[in-house]
Amino acid sequence: MIVSDPHSVDQDEVVTVNTNGKSEIPDIVIGRLPIYLRTLELLNREGREVTSSQELGERLGISSAQIRKDLSHFGEFGKQGTGYNVPYLCEQLAKILKVDHVWPIVLVGAGYLGHALANYSGFENRGFTIAAVFDSDPQKLNTKVGTARVQPMEAMPETIREMGCQIATIAVPVHAAQNVADRLIEAGIKSILCYAPITLHTPKHIRVEYIDPVIHFQHMTFYLNR
Repeated sequence: MIVSDPHSVDQDEVVTVNTNGKSEIPDIVIGRLPIYLRTLELLNREGREVTSSQELGERLGISSAQIRKDLSHFGEFGKQGTGYNVPYLCEQLAKILKVDHVWPIVLVGAGYLGHALANYSGFENRGFTIAAVFDSDPQKLNTKVGTARVQPMEAMPETIREMGCQIATIAVPVHAAQNVADRLIEAGIKSILCYAPITLHTPKHIRVEYIDPVIHFQHMTFYLNR
C-alpha cells in the first residue's frame, strides 16, 4: 500500500521514479506540484505571462529556493533574470502530473458527500470527471448523481473495464469502506481517494490517499490557546 497521509507515514520516505527514470523524488515534492499548478493556472487566468519563484513563494508561503529545487527535479523551466513563462510552465506541470487529459473517476457512495463530489464543477477543467457512480442502496439505483446514473455494485467490474478507470473515490460509511476498496482493486482500480475515517488494507502497489476533516481539526486544536 502506497499511502499519502501525513498522519500515517513520513512522506519524505515515500519516493517515486523521476520522469527520466534516472533518479527518485520524495513524495512530498510531488505533493507540492499540484499546488504550484493551481497557482500558475490562476496567474494564467489573470493574463500573466511571466512569474518568478519569489512571487510563487510569497503567494504560497514556500521559499523561492524550495520551489526552484522542486522544479529542478523535472528539468529547467525558467531563465535567470526573466523568471518562468506562465502558460508554458502550466503546460509542463500538467504533463508531469498527467492531467493534460481528463481521467474518468469512479465514485462509490451516492449519499450527501457523493452528491457534493459529483456536482463539484472544479474537476473537469483540472483533469478529472466523475464518470460512474455506484451504491448498494436499491432505492438510489438509476437516480442521477451529477451527470451519472447510480449503478449497482455488481456492475462495477464491467463498467471500470469498459471505461478504463484507474482512480476511484470512496464516500461510504466506515463499516463498508474496506469491502468497497477490495472490490475496486479486484476490478482493476490502481488509486483510491478515501473519505471514510479508516486506514485501508491494500496491496503494496495500490496508491491510497485519505481525506478526514476530523484529523485536520484535531491537528489544529492542538495549537489553540497555547
